[in-house]
Amino acid sequence: MDRLLELPLPAGSPHRREGQAVDCSARLRPALHERLPALVRRALTLTVGLAGVLVVWELYCRLSGVSPLLLPAPSRVASALVDAREEAWQHTSTTLGEALIGFAISVVAASLAGVVMDRFGTVRRTIYPLLVGSQAVPILAVTPLLVLWFGFGLLPKVIVIVLVTFFPITVALLDGFAGTAAEATDLLRTMGASASQIFWKLRLPSALPRFFTGLRISVTYAVIGAVYGEYVGAFDGLGIWMRTSANLFRTDLVFGAVAIVVVISVALFLLIVALEAVTIPWHKAARTVA
Repeated sequence: MDRLLELPLPAGSPHRREGQAVDCSARLRPALHERLPALVRRALTLTVGLAGVLVVWELYCRLSGVSPLLLPAPSRVASALVDAREEAWQHTSTTLGEALIGFAISVVAASLAGVVMDRFGTVRRTIYPLLVGSQAVPILAVTPLLVLWFGFGLLPKVIVIVLVTFFPITVALLDGFAGTAAEATDLLRTMGASASQIFWKLRLPSALPRFFTGLRISVTYAVIGAVYGEYVGAFDGLGIWMRTSANLFRTDLVFGAVAIVVVISVALFLLIVALEAVTIPWHKAARTVA
């Protein structure tokens, strides 16, 4: 059996093979100075594009004579946010806290559900159709009921966030498990690996790239879910701030709250991207080489 598992070594000296391995490793881990120019170009492109949109928006508002009640200029929105910075921070911290709490609960619950559904086929065949059907339930109709049942506190917002983020994370994780190479699984079984070893050494690492894809999608949904839950009924938060500002015809504050929501969503998205790069650096390196 030991002879069957022996692999022929390529011809050449040990030093040559070592050099080839180092060369391959270098290609999988590009130097920081090689990655920085691409990052700088992306940042410059995004900055220039955003600045262009804001300039065109500002010029249109100033030259067209449109009423600030209909479309405030970016400078007016920024000025309103500066004047209401304490109120803006209070509502922002509330929404961010709700989004993070709900998202964390959803990640834990979806991860456990994905592992259980992958381990037990009967559970998957039973629960998966229910998950798909849950996505047909309109959140617009459910959220007012949750506020009516649980009040204006944290709980209804967390439930809304879990409802909108649980499904993408679970499906992404299940797809990642399903994408595990059958040949690698058979090889580990041949070598006497247990089911637990196969899961931790092969199936889980193989599923992580798609799992992080689900996290990137869901983290933005978490912010939107928190805002919508607040819009229906809350004491604090960006959602209720938008609603009260619209009722007071403060369109500049409405746009300011929307801008804060966008900034939070992008920041959380980039945080997941950074976490993915730290957790599974080999995935991005392999894609770069390919």
